[in-house]
Amino acid sequence: MAVAGVFVVAVPSAQAAPVRAPELVAPADPAALSGALAHRLGARSAGSYFDRASGKLVVTVTDSSAAEIVRGAGAVPRQVARSGADLARATATLDRSARIPGTSWAVDPASNQVVVSASTSVKGADLAKLRSVVTSLGAAARLRYLDGQMTATATVMKNGTAIFSGSHRCSLGFSVQPIGNTDPNLHYFLTAGHCVAAGSTWYARNGDTSLLGSNSGPGVFGAGGDYGFVHYTGAGIRVLSQIEGRSNVITRTDDPYIGEGVARSGSTSGVHNGTVTALNVTMTYERSRTTVTGLIETNVCAEPGDSGGPLYALDKGLGITSGGLGNCLGGTQISWYQPVAPLMANYFMQIWP
Repeated sequence: MAVAGVFVVAVPSAQAAPVRAPELVAPADPAALSGALAHRLGARSAGSYFDRASGKLVVTVTDSSAAEIVRGAGAVPRQVARSGADLARATATLDRSARIPGTSWAVDPASNQVVVSASTSVKGADLAKLRSVVTSLGAAARLRYLDGQMTATATVMKNGTAIFSGSHRCSLGFSVQPIGNTDPNLHYFLTAGHCVAAGSTWYARNGDTSLLGSNSGPGVFGAGGDYGFVHYTGAGIRVLSQIEGRSNVITRTDDPYIGEGVARSGSTSGVHNGTVTALNVTMTYERSRTTVTGLIETNVCAEPGDSGGPLYALDKGLGITSGGLGNCLGGTQISWYQPVAPLMANYFMQIWP
């Protein structure tokens, strides 16, 4: 059954055994360096990415003085033809003219282009329109064809375990509490906004048993992202900040960076790992025809029911699962995530200890 144009998993449903993923190795702090240089350089940079071969942050620049700033900060400058402003104009054109279900786009600093993706459902007049818009952008954009459909992957408590509401199953993202909170009963968990739209009261067991709590507000699924808070109100709940299927304990949140090694846990497919491939992605999901902005893109697989589950690196919480293309059996594997660090700042929250 579909709700709000997204995949909703009917229950009961067998939970796949977690898939073992290799441990991640933490580099020096490229996220902080990337953010600091982006702030300093402004439009003179078109983004940065972590080069896993060299172990260095690569920062795109448009002039020699910017390159010197990057070198002085300990990163590697790479001169490119298009500035951040050039690529922002390209994404603005796409945002005005190409919000077509089954498409997404984001800046790829490595190629100095906006990469526009189209799934197999984009056909006929829609595909012709998309091609025309991308062509009009010249070398600033390229079109990527994906084999599959872009769908939001809707379907004790650890990060990534199953949560149930009626006939719907999703995954718990991160348990959080207000900053400075001393009340052990005042805590919440984060999950996907399209999950919150599908059910208002959540349980730890299929069949609406073992109450977890109820939605704290309507959640967000659209231009502001894909997230919702659920207020824990059930009795006798034990909350752990450990990742389901792994020993990782999440102690903080952080901003991701392109090229970062990450892993994802979800109640359908378990744990899988990969890398961050794009930031600030604008995605128009196919069934709901909803455009969601500001997402993280990775090459990690995701499946229905994994929605809301955590994206993380070592002890850092990075995102919650919004949607995916393909499955975890092979072929094309792409998934998208709501960043969590901005949510923590905006709502004055912190990870539950």
